[in-house]
Amino acid sequence: RSVPLVVTWHTRRYAEGARRQILHLLERRAARAAAVVLAPTSDLVDLARERGARDARLAPLTVPPPRAVNPGPAGNGIGVDKLRAELGAVERPLMVAAGNLVPQHGFTTLLDAARLWRDLDPEPLLVVAGEGRERDALRRRIRNEELPVSLVDPGDEPGELLAAADLALLPSRWEGRSRFAQEALRAGVPLVATAVGGTPELVGGAAELVPYGDAEALARAVVRLIEEPAERARLAEAGRAQAAAWPTEDDTIAHVLSVYDELAQPLAAGRDR
Repeated sequence: RSVPLVVTWHTRRYAEGARRQILHLLERRAARAAAVVLAPTSDLVDLARERGARDARLAPLTVPPPRAVNPGPAGNGIGVDKLRAELGAVERPLMVAAGNLVPQHGFTTLLDAARLWRDLDPEPLLVVAGEGRERDALRRRIRNEELPVSLVDPGDEPGELLAAADLALLPSRWEGRSRFAQEALRAGVPLVATAVGGTPELVGGAAELVPYGDAEALARAVVRLIEEPAERARLAEAGRAQAAAWPTEDDTIAHVLSVYDELAQPLAAGRDR
């Protein structure tokens, strides 16, 4: 009896031309070889089934909560007030985005949106934390167009930036169960995100969702939330409630182990005969 294969399908890949054909071939081979395919989002479960998976199941993943950040100078870590001062956002709205600086994460659209909200008074500041092959191009564009955007190193604790933020922005072409979105909702930071992949499933009604690639819709959502503190407060409360309903790390581990146990039982029965 062969040993059953469990495949965990973490993300959606994009390619063009011959690379796309090769990618689809590899996906089909992996999906059809697996006894069970586990995926963190419903759209990935559907994709696995399209690629020929016999048994594809939803297995949501939850990242650990970020460590707490102090509101002031006392205690351990960086205080929120000090961090906002260092970023130049003491008396202006502060928005934060983070991720790999690659095309599929939508940072070009984010800069397009920044052009549309820079006439606000006070002018909002967008801080983008990340590294990647688009970093130099983004930096040049920020400088040439004089955009109210600052690129910073990602660091070890994106939660520190989120704790200082008024809004969190997630402009990606696709996300599974985004770590950044999870941290934003847990921290009670209102989130504006693209309605793609697993994001709507993850956030429910606890975030402002916009179409991918639509800079005007993104800018409108940002401006509305900046101008409506009551709506920001509602999203902050809804985000914490949504996060409290996510599966815990222990839930995730127990779910995966139950699949392994289910597949191992026939093997054990065969050995006993």
